[in-house]
Amino acid sequence: MSWIYLGIAVIFEVVVAIAAGKAKGFTRLWWTLGTLASGGIATFFLSLALLTFDVGVGYAIWTSAAGVGIVIVGALFFSQRLTRKKLLGIAAIIAGVIGLNLAGTV
Repeated sequence: MSWIYLGIAVIFEVVVAIAAGKAKGFTRLWWTLGTLASGGIATFFLSLALLTFDVGVGYAIWTSAAGVGIVIVGALFFSQRLTRKKLLGIAAIIAGVIGLNLAGTV
């Protein structure tokens, strides 16, 4: 169940990034509220996942997976370029998360 909680937390963290970008420095009310609500939901589900995961490992997986998700969403929906360097960075992040998962307690 912890992996499901972590997955939900990652999805809402991606929503945080999208909403924060649309909030234009928190000058647009509905996007600002969306940012804050998504952040709260992401943090709530992360806290549930951390009941099982080591804090460092769980947090690292959460932030890394969310970062990769944000880059992918940006490429798919916001015409942001996926360069070779970005793909290499994503591969490095994935390798790091796998290493942490293998080394950490879950």
